[in-house]
Amino acid sequence: MAEHTLARHLARFAAGTGYDTLPAEVADSVRRRIVDVLGLCVAAHRLPTSTAIIAHVREQGGAAHSTVIGGGPPVPAPLAALANGVLAHSLDYDDTHLPSVLHPSASVVPAALAAAEASGADGARTVHAVAVGLEVCVRLGMAGYDRAAGNSTFFEHGQHATSICGALGGAVAAGLLLGLDEDAVQSALGIAASMAAGIIEANRTGGTVKRLHCGLAAQSAVTAAQLVRRGFTGPPTVLEGRFGFFEAFLHGVYDPAAITEGLGTEWAVPGIFFKPYPANHFTHTAADAAMALREQGLDPARVERLVLGVPAPVIRTIGQPIENKRAPETGYQAQFSGPYMVAAGLLGGGGGLGLGLDDFTDELARDPARRALMAKVEVVADERATAIFPEQFPAVLTAHDTDGRVWRREVLTNRGGSERPLSDAELELKFRDNTAGRLADADAGLVMDRALRLGETDRIQDLLRPLAELKNVAGGPRD
Repeated sequence: MAEHTLARHLARFAAGTGYDTLPAEVADSVRRRIVDVLGLCVAAHRLPTSTAIIAHVREQGGAAHSTVIGGGPPVPAPLAALANGVLAHSLDYDDTHLPSVLHPSASVVPAALAAAEASGADGARTVHAVAVGLEVCVRLGMAGYDRAAGNSTFFEHGQHATSICGALGGAVAAGLLLGLDEDAVQSALGIAASMAAGIIEANRTGGTVKRLHCGLAAQSAVTAAQLVRRGFTGPPTVLEGRFGFFEAFLHGVYDPAAITEGLGTEWAVPGIFFKPYPANHFTHTAADAAMALREQGLDPARVERLVLGVPAPVIRTIGQPIENKRAPETGYQAQFSGPYMVAAGLLGGGGGLGLGLDDFTDELARDPARRALMAKVEVVADERATAIFPEQFPAVLTAHDTDGRVWRREVLTNRGGSERPLSDAELELKFRDNTAGRLADADAGLVMDRALRLGETDRIQDLLRPLAELKNVAGGPRD
């Protein structure tokens, strides 16, 4: 039986592939995602929670094995994974897989980079490990996707599938980089499943704990792989067993075919969406619609009423409690507010991609002009948007102005996905915007170049060395 378990399928896939067997589009996608994550880690240094996690990690001490982005001298690999995972996810600017609604890279990439440094792995092995880890993460998330309901069962249960599945995907990636064979990778899955966690209530009512989730997942991933090397083992039926992962998290309702079908031949990795805006992905099309109406001539000062139509399942995240969503107290809360994204789209536009990090500050969240617009926004279920969700996160914005004119804009697909992909130039713009003020232009270019040629790199340290110490450059960071 152990030879036919779901964990065995995943372990065999992981151990039976290599960099040379990766489809070119998969390897290219991974390299671009590593660039994206590194930029996000730099940008997150503007947050007090980033200062806190780095101070926490440095206080622990231990072997100097792996780099914390902007964290100084190396630290133990699990602690580097913790810190970098927190940094990668903290701005809600990391990539998203649909329809599972996972953010795979923010756990898997930090876990892989930490393990690669600790083991002395080269760039090719790292790219392969990240690819496999992302694929495992997404397939576990899709096993918990309810096609009839059109939503993630993890999410319905209040669970953050990103960190839960990310711990297992990261463990596979870290395990490969630490030299684990097929049996050992299976055990890493079995151990990481007991370390996976994440409660998503902070999306609704606040708190910064969600920023920890991907870091804790990455830390668990590396720790699980390290413990297997020291002899710990996990149950072969950890996923489908009577007391296994899917029973514990999904009450035994899952789709095993989502894990096994096409494994190794049909890759989900290239289809993961890049984020153009630093906010909850459900809100992006609301901003697009608002920016489009502004371009058409809608004057925010003459707006009388705004109706934001979205998929019914996302209302609880970006529209409830409505009094909170209309009056966020912090830039972080604003990232999860449909009304704020409408106001930002009508009034803002600080980033080269449309909205940038400077559009999500505590000051702007409490800005009277934005508060006045947010107070006019209703968030309602739109039937067409609901039918499309979660393959995309559509929005329909209707504005009524003081002249009695009705303005309407539908945005049915998200930027950053296959239907509206971000170009290489746009991803570079995002990276440079994220690193501006903390990384000199020359160093930013060097990091990008090394990441995009990672298959040719002998040592991951060469990629991460310029990122260990961040500085105030060109006038300093924009906090």
